[in-house]
This record gives sequence, structure tokens and C-alpha cells, in this order.
Amino acid sequence: MKRQGGDMTPRTVKAIAREISADWAKVSYAAAPYLDAMGDLNSVDDDYGYDSGRSVVRYFLSNASSYRGETARKLKAELRGMVG
Repeated sequence: MKRQGGDMTPRTVKAIAREISADWAKVSYAAAPYLDAMGDLNSVDDDYGYDSGRSVVRYFLSNASSYRGETARKLKAELRGMVG
């Protein structure tokens, strides 16, 4: 995703998690543990305990259906791009 200044370097998972936390007023109870875990990940290639970063992000996405709006679509698409 292209950011200000034309930087094409992918953002960290934790940066996206911070933006989601700031934007999503009432985080779903089912998505909350995965959003918290994403706050500790730099990349989907990192591990979180016994779980892979990819699985944490996938579980978040599957439990974040109530996160809606333009910002939500953008951020979830960015995460989907990371996990393939």
C-alpha cells in the first residue's frame, strides 16, 4: 500500500492494529484477543506464542465482520494482502 511520500514499504502488523484500535469504537469480543496479539507482531512471519502471525491475522479477519466503513475496508484489505 502506497503511503505519504511514495513509500511502498509494507507497514508492520502492529501499526495496522493501532490504527484499527483507534478507529473501531466497540471492538467485537471475538476479534479483541486477535487484535491484541496483532499489536505484538511486526510481520505475519512472526510467531505469537504457538500461533503463527498469519493465523493470528486470519483469525482476526474472520472475527472482524462487524468492523465496517471505509477505513475498515482499507485496513482489512491491507491485512488480507499480507496473508495472501
